[in-house]
Amino acid sequence: MARVTTKYVCTSCGYQSAKPLGRCPNCQAWNSFEEEVPTVTAGKARTGGAGGYGGVTGGKLTPLSGVGRREEPRTPTGIPELDRVLGGGLVAGGVTLIGGEPGIGKSTLLLQVADRLAQTGQTVLYVAGEESLEQIRLRADRLGVTAEIQLTRDTRAKHVAALMAEHNPALCIVDSIQTVTVEGDGAPGGVAQVRDGTALLTRAAKETGTATVLVGHVTKDGTVAGPKVMEHIVDTTVFLETVGAFRLLRSVKNRFGQAGELGVFEMRGEGLVAVENPSAAFLAERPVGVPGSVVAATIDGQRPMLLEVQALASKTPYPNARRVVVGLDPRRVDVVLAVLERRLDLTLGGLDVYVNLAGGLKVPDPGLDLAVALAVYSAVVGRALPGNVAVFGEVGLAGEVRSTQGALRRAEEATRAGYRQLVVPPGLDGREGVRSVEEAVGLVWRSGS
Repeated sequence: MARVTTKYVCTSCGYQSAKPLGRCPNCQAWNSFEEEVPTVTAGKARTGGAGGYGGVTGGKLTPLSGVGRREEPRTPTGIPELDRVLGGGLVAGGVTLIGGEPGIGKSTLLLQVADRLAQTGQTVLYVAGEESLEQIRLRADRLGVTAEIQLTRDTRAKHVAALMAEHNPALCIVDSIQTVTVEGDGAPGGVAQVRDGTALLTRAAKETGTATVLVGHVTKDGTVAGPKVMEHIVDTTVFLETVGAFRLLRSVKNRFGQAGELGVFEMRGEGLVAVENPSAAFLAERPVGVPGSVVAATIDGQRPMLLEVQALASKTPYPNARRVVVGLDPRRVDVVLAVLERRLDLTLGGLDVYVNLAGGLKVPDPGLDLAVALAVYSAVVGRALPGNVAVFGEVGLAGEVRSTQGALRRAEEATRAGYRQLVVPPGLDGREGVRSVEEAVGLVWRSGS
């Protein structure tokens, strides 16, 4: 006999419960549970018999050797930094989810992409769920958009899918997925609405070959609002975040390319503008000849960049010395400080030590260990590093300098930026390198004397 089971779902994270709860045990949100009645299901089917499982015949099987190979066609967006993050451009039939804080520039970036594609004669469909068409026109005028983009305010998922099938656009932008509605599943933005709307639009994208971009709201902890299954359904997930004066676009999932890629933009009056040389941008305000400042070659995702590691040491007025770390892993910094005290006899017990990765980035890269060690040593002894030195390498507990991922790309980026002396682990491109922190300290200040 058919029966209906009622469950309650958290609208913030998708957590399910058999009864309504005042506070979600998963995301700690208050009063976020809504009732969800699933489709009526029949009782358990009987198994066995010659007719298959419960009288149901299985589907068709295809051996792996019988599946053809096909390269996914890509369409460049006209914005090289975005193409880098996407792995080369938009994929026909691929679905991309972009998240970010309100006002960070998601709609601005996508309107710029729509303009670039429409100028090549391709059809672009823009589903405006949060703004009126007049508001989009105002933004388009500000950005200098001149191409014809097809706009609609209809956010019913089936109608959007029908428009995709009728006009076969090269790109469909849905701004945002939280405004899309599916019949009979509650209010827009609910867990069921977001989940089912994403699934329906993904299916339509695959059937029509339309590259689709879904804009997603984010929660207070920075994750995409809605059920986690939404991120599993889509092909690519990217986040736009603010770091100082820059906007960083980072991919966290990509079925058609390398995840972890990073794009750097700057918000200007004409929209988001790509920063072609992030290393020069992040080092633009670096003071020269100041103790405690070191240029470090790092890797963020697959992108090599030069960043400034700063350190400051001062006599502490407190019973216990303070350790303040910004932008780096505090536990790794503690390890480096312990190595300096043990291997170089550097007295840090009565000093407050501050370590900062300038520019606002947060990079959990072990290759920054050697730069931290040299920056702290420089700050304590009061001697600045030579201006043409760049550093990278992991520091072990024995004080040894270990190799790091992407060492050759780091070295090439530093050389391209004009840093003639590299303090790096041994075995890189025929370089002798340094084998310990003591050797690195001696090499830097011997060459600078």
